[in-house]
Amino acid sequence: MYHLSEFNIIPVSHHRRFHNDPLLQQMAGFIRVLLARAWPANNPPRPVSSMKHRLLIILAVLLLGGCAGSQAVFTQPPQATERQADQLSRDISLLDSKIDIDEARRAARIALEYSQQLAQKYQVSGSALYHNVLVNLGIRERGLCIDWTTDLMARLQQEGFRSLQLHWAIANYQASFRLEHSSVVVSAIGGSIEQGLLLDPWRYSGNLYWARPGEDPGYRWRPRAEVIALKRSFEAETENRVNR
Repeated sequence: MYHLSEFNIIPVSHHRRFHNDPLLQQMAGFIRVLLARAWPANNPPRPVSSMKHRLLIILAVLLLGGCAGSQAVFTQPPQATERQADQLSRDISLLDSKIDIDEARRAARIALEYSQQLAQKYQVSGSALYHNVLVNLGIRERGLCIDWTTDLMARLQQEGFRSLQLHWAIANYQASFRLEHSSVVVSAIGGSIEQGLLLDPWRYSGNLYWARPGEDPGYRWRPRAEVIALKRSFEAETENRVNR
């Protein structure tokens, strides 16, 4: 059992750069709100017995560590290479013999290059999770996984592929300690998410990650329509129980 007073955390205002760094000040305010919700001012420090309170402390420390030494500066992802484009093109082609090779090449190049363009458009700063915090604080306008998925999906749909099908996939929608995540999956026409290839530009901040959905560690990918239906069913069941 721990008390808040036992954590030897230097107040953020003691950092030399604090008063000259608007981003750090906003992040510190965000952290103070989180801690205030867990430990109201009119209550004395109490044992941190729940996972919720421990996670709030960990989050505060991580955010301070992540922002104390850096400004919200755009980080350009590494330029996609011909080798990456060739490998992704092959991986898409190997999904099904019905896939047109030229379409696979085009989809691969667009996915790689447009992911980097989106990183610049969103002015991505640091890791994907760090940038999420900036968006949620209003420091950046876009760059959540849903933004990456929306924009990459729209760009690929402009090509009017005849042998490829695009899917919106969602993972971890029921996970307690993982963020719900959206991404694009490409498959042959008529194929399922399980038969496709995940294209995830968010995970490495514009440096495209791809893998078979069933081989993506820590993520269980499902069709967006299926997840929405499950959520609505759960909400209806919850409302029925409350009204009984």
